[in-house]
Amino acid sequence: MEQENCLEDLFDAYPFEPHLLDEVYNEDEKIRKHYQRVHNYFSQISIKDFKDLNEYAKRSSFDQGITFNVYSDKDQGVERIFPFDLFPRVIPNREWELIEKGIIQRNRALNLFLQDIYNDKKILKDKVVPKELIFSSNHYCKHVHDFNPNKEVYVHVSGTDLIKHSDGKYYVLEDNLRCPSGVSYVLSNRIATKKTVPTLFFKSNVHPVVDYPEILSEVMRSIAPQGVDDPECVLLTPGMYNSAYYEHSFLALQMGIQLVEGRDLFVDNNFVYMKTIYGPKKVDVIYRRVDDEFMDPLVFRKDSMLGVPGLISAYREGNVSLANAIGTGVADDKAVYTYVPDIIKYYLDESPILSNVHTYRCEKDEDLQYVLENIHKLVVKPVDESGGYGIFIGNRATKEEIANFKEVIKSNRRKYIAQPTMSLSVHSTYIEENNLFEPRHIDLRTFSLTGNNIEHVCKGGLTRVALRKGNLIVNSSQGGGSKDTWVFQD
Repeated sequence: MEQENCLEDLFDAYPFEPHLLDEVYNEDEKIRKHYQRVHNYFSQISIKDFKDLNEYAKRSSFDQGITFNVYSDKDQGVERIFPFDLFPRVIPNREWELIEKGIIQRNRALNLFLQDIYNDKKILKDKVVPKELIFSSNHYCKHVHDFNPNKEVYVHVSGTDLIKHSDGKYYVLEDNLRCPSGVSYVLSNRIATKKTVPTLFFKSNVHPVVDYPEILSEVMRSIAPQGVDDPECVLLTPGMYNSAYYEHSFLALQMGIQLVEGRDLFVDNNFVYMKTIYGPKKVDVIYRRVDDEFMDPLVFRKDSMLGVPGLISAYREGNVSLANAIGTGVADDKAVYTYVPDIIKYYLDESPILSNVHTYRCEKDEDLQYVLENIHKLVVKPVDESGGYGIFIGNRATKEEIANFKEVIKSNRRKYIAQPTMSLSVHSTYIEENNLFEPRHIDLRTFSLTGNNIEHVCKGGLTRVALRKGNLIVNSSQGGGSKDTWVFQD
């Protein structure tokens, strides 16, 4: 009888790339210590069984409706399955502790920053951050001047993107403080892992992530308006055509709260109500997944069909809480990002635990000059977009594309920043079309929650994988996939 080949054969054929930081293999092409158990387990799986498990995971994703929509695609509106790689990423506990402390530090500072710039503006008066930079941000919201949200928390849900560089250190690539998405994939990936490799998972003492919806629910309840002991919480979605609609419905279901659209709510006498078959029901806390500009047509875009007329007035009266608060986007403006180390020092008198990637602001003459002269080795990003849209990678562009993009930058300097091309770490990833494990670049989106006396970082996060060889953009909207992220408890 012919012997069945195992994954060990595929691992033996792994095309190690010595110039990149490989999270599974060290520089001597040996398995790193914290991957030994995982690697040994996968090595013993037959290739046929692994392919069966891979198919099972894909069917599981399809059955759960784990999909996303690509707005820029010509087939816009077509939902796609989010690719999931079975081989998990492992982060040693000592590394995770540093990440967790750094994220909490960052969240504290950014909350204080938002409270300050919408009220006393001390950091602007002290010229630590230029006021022109803040007031010119598309996400600075004048409608929440001289206003503090309930319990003075602005960013309740934060998505911080990290990379591990070739020097072995983690760097913050960007903050996502408006409506960060992706946590449903963290939870769904974990479910898929438990189903496909249960023996390995339950023997590996991995930190759970399943408590995220429960803690998010606690955060929402903790910021209820004064005098409300049993708040009615809802999740406000733009609707089924939004790219993250799966996540909205998933989280509402997990938290046991109503998933509503703007048309399901109305405002009367500065209180928000939900339409029900039993009559209006007062709403106290809204986890909103609708951008600021669509939240209230009486204040923002008049043509918005997604928001609730009068909502901002009820919000300012303190009769309803919003998570995240209105106006948080100014703090994740990629030009403001360059000042986060100064913001941490100003409010907390601490040095940043997690470093920023060095960033050039094209609005500054000196930085612009550098960017124009060195654009071939830089990554240029618009300050106010997400999902990997609008990114220009210099070393992948033709001379004509570079020349054209220089003119784009010069026509709107405030809109662009540039960063050196960071060497993202790579991870062994099964590439189905090649029937091989190959190194692919990865990053990590972490999810953290802040409420009244609550600070929580989900112990895992979403490892995103750039599935195309050599590609550095990991976003699902750009063809990326994901892995389960394991943080060991010891």
